Amino acid sequence: MEAWILGGLGLALALWWGLPRWRLRRALARPLPPAALAVLEQNVAQYRGMAPALQRQLQTLVRQFLHQKTFVGCAGLDVTEEMRVTIAAQACLLLLNRHSRVYPGLDTILVYPDAFTAPRKEVDAAGVVHDAPRGLLGESWGDGRVLLSWQHVRRGGHAAPGAQNVVLHEFAHQLDSESGSNNGAPYLGSLESYRSWSQVLSHDFEALRHDAMFGHGEDGEVLDHYGATSPAEFFAVATESFFEHPWALAARHAALYGEFLKYYRVDPRDWFPAPVSAPDARWYGHGHWQ
Repeated sequence: MEAWILGGLGLALALWWGLPRWRLRRALARPLPPAALAVLEQNVAQYRGMAPALQRQLQTLVRQFLHQKTFVGCAGLDVTEEMRVTIAAQACLLLLNRHSRVYPGLDTILVYPDAFTAPRKEVDAAGVVHDAPRGLLGESWGDGRVLLSWQHVRRGGHAAPGAQNVVLHEFAHQLDSESGSNNGAPYLGSLESYRSWSQVLSHDFEALRHDAMFGHGEDGEVLDHYGATSPAEFFAVATESFFEHPWALAARHAALYGEFLKYYRVDPRDWFPAPVSAPDARWYGHGHWQ
């Protein structure tokens, strides 16, 4: 009798461990349907400029994201396949070539039709707590949820000048939190990497804070001044610029661009044509041109 019980427990454990992996392998074996590929072409500007091998890698990441994450429509929104594929693809841009898990701490994406209001509390000078609801385009929570405005997700996918990419921004926060806290320093793997990261990003963060405080400087055109509010927001804002406007970021923040090249392991300049005014040069390492 004990042998039967132990055998049954062993089988149950094997199924518990093995079934999710089997389901994932089955999901990854299915190619994205033509309609989903059309969404990538239309709503993810970076995808159109990628080499075929990198496109296939992104497709695989999208399939895994769609298999593992739950999408919930809010404020009456019915989540469509276009919304799911667009969000998954933009989020997975941050994972290319990195051989990492697909946002293991994330379970659910809440999608609103447009900007939404989130409850907030503020304490005034007298110590009195007040309700202070705040309008948002997106937000990353530490409990496995990300909130997004679909209208702004769709706009961000076209990499238009001045446009915000709310998916890149909020999923940069997800990566940041994988190190244990949201402080602008995601998991980098070595002490030397953290030293270099801290030196470069601290310098550019302080420069952006100065520009935001005095309302001048050119950084606002490349790095949104919202990034001056905290190191975590600076990392998220800089991530947007890295993937959306790489030529401009590399030209004005070469060292910062170099840190992001090492971390994200892709060069988004390969996906966009060089501006007419840009030199026919590529940046490799800190301050070296070739």
